[in-house]
Amino acid sequence: MSTNPFAEFYPSGAPSARPLAAGQFKVLEVASLMANREQRPAMSFDRRPFYKVSLVRGRSRIEYADQEVEVEDLGLWFATSRVPYRWHPHDTNQTGYVCLFTDEFLLPVKGGIVLDELPIFGGGACPVLMVNEAEYAALADIFEKMMRESGSGYAYSHELLRAYLLELIYYSQKLRPDLVPLPAPTAAGRLAAQFTDLLERQFPLAAPRQQLALRTARDYADALAVHVNHLNRVLKEATGHTTTALLADRMAQEARQLLKQSSWTVAEIADSLGFTDTAHFCHFFKRQTGLAPGDYRAPVVV
Repeated sequence: MSTNPFAEFYPSGAPSARPLAAGQFKVLEVASLMANREQRPAMSFDRRPFYKVSLVRGRSRIEYADQEVEVEDLGLWFATSRVPYRWHPHDTNQTGYVCLFTDEFLLPVKGGIVLDELPIFGGGACPVLMVNEAEYAALADIFEKMMRESGSGYAYSHELLRAYLLELIYYSQKLRPDLVPLPAPTAAGRLAAQFTDLLERQFPLAAPRQQLALRTARDYADALAVHVNHLNRVLKEATGHTTTALLADRMAQEARQLLKQSSWTVAEIADSLGFTDTAHFCHFFKRQTGLAPGDYRAPVVV
């Protein structure tokens, strides 16, 4: 496995990312990703071991989790290692910028901030924002400063890049004033967050033989060292849903992704999700979505 988490974003034969003292960072223009694109494999639908902020101009589709967003002109989107995603440009007329970075890169300056707790990177936020020309220009200016500084050789280049990256993150947050930081978590809130983190670490399922390590409410309660009734009560108060309902919703989301994004058979999906037989899975899926797995997978005929 490559030690460079950004390897797929480099043209063949290009040098690897320059390792930094406290993580890695890379900024590049979207135009460089479009060069010889037809000769390279399409971007896979998967999670990546880094954060990404992209500013794009052009018609494209962004797929993340079980959602799709069409960008008709100007878009700003955010990705974390927790959610699988894919960018699908509709044509080669694409411009803009992409910034890739690891959590460790910001450790010297972020002062205890947890990136996944920032609203723009949080699980409840839409990772794609439509921006206007003025907002695009302001964001592009930050990216341009990072581009110039990346190869400057300045002794404090890393520190300046971190400052620009924080400027980008907080300016992006400013574009969504409706997204406000959550209050400091209570003990119950921490347990709910630990449950969510544990749940998300079970996914995505990468191969048909892979199976969920944890599947039931009791499995999660045992892993979190709490009584199953206490976990259920905390989650019900925090989310309005029971543990079992949250697990079912997340398994249905994974099933939808696999039906749309993979060639796995329905039986393979059912087995990986821990169902004893395909019929049980089909009943579960129809109850969750209103469609049978085959109907959900079938392309729409117009």
